[in-house]
Amino acid sequence: MSSSRTAVRTAGVAVRAMLVLTLVLGVGYTLVVTGIGQLLLPFAANGSPLPDDKGSALIGQSFTDSDGEALPEYFQSRPSAAGDGYDGRGSSGSNLGPENADLVAAIEERKAAIAEREGVSPDAVPADAVTASGSGLDPHISVAYALLQVPRVAEARGLTEQEVHDLVESRIQGRDLGFLGDERINVAELNLALDEREGE
Repeated sequence: MSSSRTAVRTAGVAVRAMLVLTLVLGVGYTLVVTGIGQLLLPFAANGSPLPDDKGSALIGQSFTDSDGEALPEYFQSRPSAAGDGYDGRGSSGSNLGPENADLVAAIEERKAAIAEREGVSPDAVPADAVTASGSGLDPHISVAYALLQVPRVAEARGLTEQEVHDLVESRIQGRDLGFLGDERINVAELNLALDEREGE
């Protein structure tokens, strides 16, 4: 009799503990963290959406036509190894080492194509223009790669190079915490700024 009472009491304690912990950790904690995110960092907490549902500022995009050719009026992103390109469901790098023949060939092919498109020497093409990021979703390019594209974009949009150069300069994001990484530019935000400028 006493052992059955102990078993019932133990089961009751376990059920009450589960209910309390579910409320505290499953509901309460979630509400607190969501509330803090909405109060302090609403843009990041909501996925950093771009205007007019044009994607997220945190995920790179492709600015090419249906054949995969670069649209001349837009700045181009770095390559992506995520799925068919910038696929959040297939986020990854190529995992190929720096001496892998396939990777070396792909880099040389990209370098030649970019040099031809931008009218520069292959030696002038920055590394981020020909290599994918570890996630394959990086929305940023280097300042050097953005500046390399200025003449093409300016010509395609009928703007002066100085106008486009100034827009690029105004979009430079500093190093994280002031010293981590390099200065960079969010390609989607830069292209949206170009579209807004033309719409004015």
